[in-house]
Amino acid sequence: MNITCQHCKGQFRIPDEKVPKGQSFSLGCPKCKEKITVGAPQPAPAKSGSSSKPADHPANQEKSGLVEDVTSGGYNDDDRPFDFLEEGTRTALLCELDPVYKAKIKDALTGMGYLITEPGTAREALKQMRFHVFDMVVLNETFDTDDPESNHVLKFLSRMAMYTRRKVFVALITEAYRTMDNMAAFAKSVNIIINPNSIDDVDKILTRAFAENQAFYKVYMQAMDSAGKL
Repeated sequence: MNITCQHCKGQFRIPDEKVPKGQSFSLGCPKCKEKITVGAPQPAPAKSGSSSKPADHPANQEKSGLVEDVTSGGYNDDDRPFDFLEEGTRTALLCELDPVYKAKIKDALTGMGYLITEPGTAREALKQMRFHVFDMVVLNETFDTDDPESNHVLKFLSRMAMYTRRKVFVALITEAYRTMDNMAAFAKSVNIIINPNSIDDVDKILTRAFAENQAFYKVYMQAMDSAGKL
């Protein structure tokens, strides 16, 4: 640490390992022998555009490895989304925090015959997905995160075994692309893109897209089933 005497303007250096961490200190100037008071070092200013959010903020959870944290945890019966399901019951995970969008999507899924869970956080969603393979996931790209590229639910889905992932129909709610943009859906590894501008027609969009997906993968699913992988 470089120090300048306030009295004689003499300059000298103290090894960093001898400087008290986070607190002010005093010492005698080796040149004029006057007392010098040195303030506590100030943290470096944040770079432009960097996040000032606390480490536990959803936007920064990737640093703590949320997906790894959840998937490596032990079994907890409370994490199971359903206690009992009748055979043939279709299930949906609704990851949307906007109350208007959520209500419209929930009505659509209910009309399609799905049993729905509505997690409030990414951690809760991941815990449910860990113990249950949902037939449909409707996910807002900013669900519990400020950065769409750090969406933990999408990360979890991307790490699923392919034959399991094929059983899950994923609809991504995003303002970045137009509804049913197939190239964007491919790039995001989802089945369909839904722009909020089309939310009033979400029932028709989901019904049509799911039916087309089922028809497209029918042969594949039958082959996998025969091979004992489903």
